[in-house]
Amino acid sequence: MAANFRTLEITVISAENLQLDRKPIKTNASVTVRTDTNSQFCTTDIDTEGGAYARWNEKLVLDLPTHSKSITVKVQCKTAYGVRTFGTATVLASDFVGAYVPEGYPHFLSYRLRDYKGERNGVINISVRMKVPEMYACASSTTSSHSRKGFPADGNHSFGGGVAIGVPVWYGAYQKNY
Repeated sequence: MAANFRTLEITVISAENLQLDRKPIKTNASVTVRTDTNSQFCTTDIDTEGGAYARWNEKLVLDLPTHSKSITVKVQCKTAYGVRTFGTATVLASDFVGAYVPEGYPHFLSYRLRDYKGERNGVINISVRMKVPEMYACASSTTSSHSRKGFPADGNHSFGGGVAIGVPVWYGAYQKNY
C-alpha cells in the first residue's frame, strides 16, 4: 500500500533584512511552516537575539500529503500589539522533490519574503530534506567496517570490495578542435 504523504525535515536556518513597518525588527521573530492544505503546521522557537538577521537553525518535521503542491513559510514577530506576520514565502514542492538530487539529500533554499501588500520584506534561508522510507534505505554491513553500495562485480573481488561503480557518459558533449 502506497503512503499518502511524504515526511519532510525542514531546517529553518536564518533570515535576513527583516522589517516591520519599514523598520528593522529588534527581537522576537519566529517561523511557521504550513502545508498548502493547511492541515498541519510547525513553528520554531522565538529568536530573541538576532533582530533583523534572525537565526534559528531549528529542524521541523512535517508530513506533506502527496497531492500538495507547496508549503508556506511565514515569519512572524511578537509585538506589544500581538503577533504580526511580516513576511511570507511559498515553496513549491517541485523545488525539493525529484530533480537531479536523490531523495534524502538536503536542498538548501533561499526565498524572498513578501509582506501583506506583496512588497519585498527580507529573505528566509531553509534546508528541506525528504525522509526516505526505511524499506529504501541502504543497510550497513555488520561484517565490514564500511558499508557497500552497488552490485557485486563478477570474478573481481580484489579492488573496492567487489563493487561495480557506474559513471554516466554523455556522447556529443566533447568535440575535438583541430
